[in-house]
Amino acid sequence: MLKNIDPALNADVLYALRSMGHGDTLVIADTNFPSDSVARQTVLGRVLRIDNVSAARAMQAILSVFPLDTPLQPSVGRMEIIGDPDTIPEIQREVQAEIDAAEGGSAPMYGIERFAFYEKAKQAYCVITTGETRFYGCFLLTKGVVPPKA
Repeated sequence: MLKNIDPALNADVLYALRSMGHGDTLVIADTNFPSDSVARQTVLGRVLRIDNVSAARAMQAILSVFPLDTPLQPSVGRMEIIGDPDTIPEIQREVQAEIDAAEGGSAPMYGIERFAFYEKAKQAYCVITTGETRFYGCFLLTKGVVPPKA
């Protein structure tokens, strides 16, 4: 264990999050997402895991150390429901609450059509799969910056 580090963040995930630069993207995926095959095409080249937690819990842990690029743009994309892109399922509402809490205010997600999401995921730095079993628990995060201390 480490002080002030969420215990859901294992060494492999922390390494990847630290290695990413401004503008790099990562995927948080549910259990139905083709994480292994997609992750092989990412920069990291292998799937990472935060097992046995929901997507919302994984988001909470990741955002405890990961800066989003929200001051400049919407920085978290969500996989849209096929045929119903404007509907926000419960899992996505839970994740939105974690994003807003981490950002200290409203930071709305943007929708990504399912097959476009797969293509964007292949271009990501890494894929982190979770224990989320509900459908549409897949998200794309853009890394921001940590400003210098004054």
